[in-house]
Amino acid sequence: MNTPFRAEGHGHVDRGTTLSFTFDGSTYAGHPGDTLASALLANGVHHVADSIKFRRPRGILAAGVEEPNALVQIEAPFPEPMLTATTVELYEGLVARGLSGQGRLSSEPDPARYDTMHAHCDVLVVGAGPAGLAATLAAARSGSRVILVDELPAPGGSLLGSQEVLDGAPATAWVDEVMAELEASPDVRVMQRTTAFGQYDDGLVLALEKRTDHLGFAAPEHVSRQRIWRIRAQQVVFATGAYERPVAFDDNDRPGIMLAGAARTYLNRFGVLPGQRAVVFTTNDSAYPAALELADAGVRIAAVLDARDEVPAHLRTACDERGIEVRAGHVVTGTSGIGRVSRAHVAAFTGGRLGERQGIDCDLLLVSGGWNPAVALFSQARGALRYDAGIGAFVPERPLQGVRTAGSARGKFTLTGCLADGVDAAAQALSAIGRTGETVELPATAPLPEAAPGRVLWRVPSPKEGADGSSQFVDLQRDAHVADILRATGAGLRSVEHVKRYTTIGTAHDQGRTSGVMTSGIVAEALGVDVADLGTMRLRPPAVPVAFAAFAGRNRGELFDPARVTGIHPWHVEHGALFEDVGQWKRPWYYPQAGETMEEAVLRECRATRNGVGMMDGSTLGKINVQGPDAGVLLDRLYTNLMSSLKVGRVRYGVMCGIDGMAIDDGTVIRVAEQEFLLTTTTGNAARILEWMEEWLQTEWPELRVHLTSVTEHWATIPLVGPRSRDVLALVAPELDVDNEAFPFMSWRDTPVAGIPARVCRISFSGELAYEVNVPAWDAITVWKALIAAGSAFDITPYGTETMHVLRAEKAYPIIGQDTDGTVTPQDLGMSWVVSKKKADFVGKRSFSREENQSGDRKQLVGLLPTDERTLLPEGAQIIATSDIPAPPVPMLGHVTSSYRSDALQRTFALALVRSGSRRIGETLYVPLDGRTVAVTVTEPVLFDKEGARRDG
Repeated sequence: MNTPFRAEGHGHVDRGTTLSFTFDGSTYAGHPGDTLASALLANGVHHVADSIKFRRPRGILAAGVEEPNALVQIEAPFPEPMLTATTVELYEGLVARGLSGQGRLSSEPDPARYDTMHAHCDVLVVGAGPAGLAATLAAARSGSRVILVDELPAPGGSLLGSQEVLDGAPATAWVDEVMAELEASPDVRVMQRTTAFGQYDDGLVLALEKRTDHLGFAAPEHVSRQRIWRIRAQQVVFATGAYERPVAFDDNDRPGIMLAGAARTYLNRFGVLPGQRAVVFTTNDSAYPAALELADAGVRIAAVLDARDEVPAHLRTACDERGIEVRAGHVVTGTSGIGRVSRAHVAAFTGGRLGERQGIDCDLLLVSGGWNPAVALFSQARGALRYDAGIGAFVPERPLQGVRTAGSARGKFTLTGCLADGVDAAAQALSAIGRTGETVELPATAPLPEAAPGRVLWRVPSPKEGADGSSQFVDLQRDAHVADILRATGAGLRSVEHVKRYTTIGTAHDQGRTSGVMTSGIVAEALGVDVADLGTMRLRPPAVPVAFAAFAGRNRGELFDPARVTGIHPWHVEHGALFEDVGQWKRPWYYPQAGETMEEAVLRECRATRNGVGMMDGSTLGKINVQGPDAGVLLDRLYTNLMSSLKVGRVRYGVMCGIDGMAIDDGTVIRVAEQEFLLTTTTGNAARILEWMEEWLQTEWPELRVHLTSVTEHWATIPLVGPRSRDVLALVAPELDVDNEAFPFMSWRDTPVAGIPARVCRISFSGELAYEVNVPAWDAITVWKALIAAGSAFDITPYGTETMHVLRAEKAYPIIGQDTDGTVTPQDLGMSWVVSKKKADFVGKRSFSREENQSGDRKQLVGLLPTDERTLLPEGAQIIATSDIPAPPVPMLGHVTSSYRSDALQRTFALALVRSGSRRIGETLYVPLDGRTVAVTVTEPVLFDKEGARRDG
């Protein structure tokens, strides 16, 4: 396969090995060391994608992460969208296609592995260009622990894409010498293909290492594809380089229009000629090396258009020697071409006015509007930026404590300046940690005349009559143009951040690398203000796109949301339980017998428990141990009722409210000792409530002498429920007096159960005589089996969470989060009795006095009985006042919170939150269901054993 646009004698790719790849259905050839973009250019492919909004053809503008156009979808070896062709390393068998800004996720799970590692160092250097290598070398010679991360496959940075000379030899030879010394140092770690994308407090830098992406089908399965590095560094040096920016002019988005520095990189790093006949449009000196080196490689440079009034003599002489026409004071005003640029329209540009237009035929238009230091990471560290009018860009104003920049990232654009600045940055970093480094002798650079000042030019006026900037593109990925910016400022927007959101400029994958500063300049011109006062867009992490899979690492599947099981779980599985997920826990849902439906199984479990004895695994309840001299004080402040008066050996039910007075959790509190309590929470709320308690303790009441400890996994809890529960417990706990007087309701006793030390509580969540047996989790299954054996004479029945819900709903015991929705107070639940009138204060008390919280039309918990006793209302169903569904908007009175079929009631029933519910007892309301309405009678919420006679057996 022929690659007609390769330049002999140029590039660092392996010409001895050929790689076959497919793009948009056509097969091409490339070499190891190519990117997909360089390989496409080598094959003469310039039209890579279409724009997202206007579907205009787009080509390759840049050579790195700043590329706004060339988005591709990798189809093989595994589908992955929204990658830039400039950062995809070529490998055998790669299959890709161009995208118009939107890709397709794979429908199959990603088979690759991802992971996370931690690293610590004294000095972290980001970027392995000349400044970064010099900084790393200086830091390494001090004996410090140094980490160097760089996004490219090989070190060298901009030196790879140039023909720079150091000590009279190619600059890459110096790179090799430095790397040999660094690799020999035991305290230096060099990480290629690793991109720092986030800078956080205390020297934390996140970096993404692409470990096997470049291997394609040959990637070993046991090696993670990508790895997130969490690097803690005492000092960070950002030698991240700079990004060349374009200039806006008419039709500046055609394929074949490229940044001049990118063309230089494609020639010198990849050995690719991006075109055959080029026009160069520049505002500064940096485009001339690209023009000269391309000309030497065989590209015909039709003209160099320099927006400055004068061109440095040595550059004009170099161009004259190669027969390159140089036009000072000229700009490109527009382009022509079908599918690719074929002509550049040029004109003189003096005094802000365009002269007569001329056309120059070309298949490549190189543009350089100056360079923007890569300050994203420095800015993330809250580093201040200042506008440097000399280069027309924003640079770091001053170093931060622990963070500094070097080289082009600080606005030093000469090779000599970058090398010296890297060493100086390292010296400052070492000094900050109390170290001194050895003197680093820098290589000699080729003598060059001092660079001439560039011209700051954001856009070229359109020569079209009545032009509004709608053909001058600023953000190529977002299809945003100058007209969008002018529309934003015309609408009154004055902040570049507001303009960003109005136009979406800078919000694509490239994070405004080529468009951000240009936008600031155009906005400043439109408003007539100084761009230095206006500022630039705020840069946020991640600095480059990072796959969600990489962030997740190994935390996916069961590791993403770990399945927690109790110590009794194997028994549940063995006996056919079906499970439901509650929080992260696998809880037995119900235990179907052969041929039973869920409804039949739940009715059987309810019947057995109400009439005999049942037991369930309640180990997942949240359990928090509260200890300390002020434990009672803390609980009094957090619960609505009084806890400090609870006597040792007793249990009390309590409700917690948020500061708005709404119920957030409920449970029991037992007093273990004078300075120790054990409280329970709902299963799904355990972590949240512990965190909430810690927040109050640590931030509002740090003077309280209290310690909180989660003991959820320490204790297994087995509720033993039903009229015969006392008989079963007596058989396994012979030392315990289970008589009502000796062991009253809401009390606890420590006693051996089946020979295991246990804490038994007289608590009921069903209204039945019940006990909760708490034992160490290691002994859970032993005690469970003992209870099953002891209860066999009474036909003991294990039951699951569905039966638990039915039993508690029959007694109107609410479940926070199911029968509440964040807008429900204890009073709304009919539980005014749980709100203490004696306490001076507790969290949420003040909110109870709010007018809204005392309104008579609040939603309140009630019972619902469908007129048709067989109809089961869906949970969440809305409740209305009329039998006919009115036209929208339909006034809703409330909704169903819990709905079950009851064996005890021999019918269906529901709990609901209904507006003014307590005043509607006895009324008939309606529930829309499947195009009809179901009549329901509003009742008191307690529907079974209203007197509570069953509680004591």
